[in-house]
Amino acid sequence: MEFACSHVVCNWRSESLTEDEAKVSNQGSASTLPCGLFRAQSISDHPYDNRITVVQKPAPSLFPPPVPPRNIQKRSSFSSPVPPPLPPRGLENNEETRLKANINVVSLKVGSLVDINKASAIQSTQKPVHCGKCSAVLSSASSPVTNQSTTLWCCEFCGKENVFPQSSLKRGRFTSRSPVGRDVLYMDEKETDYENLDDMLIVLCVDISGSMSVTSEISPGNSMRSPTYVSRLQGVQEALQMVLSSLLKTSSHRRVALVTFNNEVTVYGDGTGVPLCLKDWALVDYDYLKTEGENYKTPHCIAETIQPLTQKIKELREHGATALGPAALISVAMASQFTGSKVIICTDGQANIGLGQLDQESSHCPTPSPYFYNQLAHFAAEKGVIVSVMTFEGEDCRLAEVGKLADHTGGRINIVNIGTVATEIQSAISDNVLATSVMATLLAPDGMYFPYEEDNHRLVREIGNVTEAVEITFQFAVRPEKVESFQQRDRVPFQLQLSFRTRELQNVTRVITQQKRVTTSSWVWAGSLNMSVLGVHCAQLCARLTMEGRVQEAQRQLTAQQDLLKDISQQKPSPKEESIYGNWISTMSMICEDLTTVNQNTAETDTQPASRTSSTASLTDAAAKVVYQMKRAKSVSEKRQQVPMVGN
Repeated sequence: MEFACSHVVCNWRSESLTEDEAKVSNQGSASTLPCGLFRAQSISDHPYDNRITVVQKPAPSLFPPPVPPRNIQKRSSFSSPVPPPLPPRGLENNEETRLKANINVVSLKVGSLVDINKASAIQSTQKPVHCGKCSAVLSSASSPVTNQSTTLWCCEFCGKENVFPQSSLKRGRFTSRSPVGRDVLYMDEKETDYENLDDMLIVLCVDISGSMSVTSEISPGNSMRSPTYVSRLQGVQEALQMVLSSLLKTSSHRRVALVTFNNEVTVYGDGTGVPLCLKDWALVDYDYLKTEGENYKTPHCIAETIQPLTQKIKELREHGATALGPAALISVAMASQFTGSKVIICTDGQANIGLGQLDQESSHCPTPSPYFYNQLAHFAAEKGVIVSVMTFEGEDCRLAEVGKLADHTGGRINIVNIGTVATEIQSAISDNVLATSVMATLLAPDGMYFPYEEDNHRLVREIGNVTEAVEITFQFAVRPEKVESFQQRDRVPFQLQLSFRTRELQNVTRVITQQKRVTTSSWVWAGSLNMSVLGVHCAQLCARLTMEGRVQEAQRQLTAQQDLLKDISQQKPSPKEESIYGNWISTMSMICEDLTTVNQNTAETDTQPASRTSSTASLTDAAAKVVYQMKRAKSVSEKRQQVPMVGN
């Protein structure tokens, strides 16, 4: 776990103080804490709420000091007879800027945490001891008391007194003492069947509808010859043949299957058998398609099937509509037979027939429903299948909806052209699953909560498939009514419980427990903040809010982050981080502004209230691609510095 701030800021609030609250705050009293700082007596007695310290650079003596912004209040404006709280030593002449962005952020580099071969954690074959109320795990931060017959553990997260008889602890192979170390791997000793990593399946799901006949110029003409044009399907055919040849050289035991779709779905498998053709009523029967895929015979390895499979690819011809949904469903069902399998979808148009249609081909077609892709994404993640989605540039494929398949399963989302499609398919194939069924549980002391996530101190996030460099971030905060009690504490504990299944089908639970100091005032030195963690969190949160249709909330977050970036950069200049972080904010701001304009225009012409999903429906494919990539923002270490990056 990596935190954006070295301390827990207790009195952060999601909204800034109003003028009336500020007046009340100025009249409050304060008491001295052991550290020599001052603490306000009540919740309303925090005049520095949501503020961050900015150490001004000394100006040359020949020039007067800069005029502070209008929204900054001077410390001398307090009318209370009690002196104001003292800032940390060395910051006596600081000015203050309102901190609207929450700096209580934690980052989890899940891709690294599930790689047990590189883990420095202590391995244990004993079962973890859980709290009976909040499910926290007995850790190095716990203080159990053991006597001859029982062990008493007062949970540091919820306060429950857990009593464990010694006899039951021994029978269950539990430990009655706190584990040594803050990072422990609990390994399941249950034997599992060996699974060959080469058994995983790659399903190539290719659009052969009429629009795939659109051509592009790949070689300009001259006085001696005419320009050369290639259709989208021809480009995909050539790319697939290149990919198969590469797999034959590097992973000859890998299994590959081919599925195509237009106004019907054709399953060629490994190309050695009779194709399975699905059309008409079958395209709207979810259970039937799922069963057919799950029962489809296992393809042979590419070393045995490359010739017939290559021949099937060469014979493909474009015509008809776009049954994307049914093709995606049967492809995922086929891949679900092997954990870690991949489905690569390549299309250039909106689904307009069968399940998951997003564009009505005629008035007789059922009403479009985007919820199909949510359902299919959950099914794929549950089975450990990675789905990647590639669309052709210049087309509207409703990537915001179809992209959910990749977003939820850890696959790639990209817009390609004839020249880049082969590279993108190869990149999608090279992404290996490190763990499946990944579940993260983050615990904080009772009285804290996770904004935008959970309203209590226990957060559970289903992650699903995890590939390398996956990183997720969360905010946390102290409830206003609990600020006083938390400020009297020196430290507070945090615990991450990461349960997952490895590629070797071993069930593992990794428990990491950390203690964080608590600030006794609202002063935080801007230069001590981790811009990388804050930058990744800003990108992920704003992208998620945008995809959920909460555009105005995303805009407010972006505004707050812009102010925070300015404050941090004054203290800890980092041109590369500032450039990347600033570009993210600018890009997301433009997308949100465009969505707001579209939604306002729609509202003016529509008497019905706009739903949240209308925002995602307004996203262009190019904007959807950027937003999805922002959701996967990650930090990359370069020369001991964490530089925020956007993942593919």
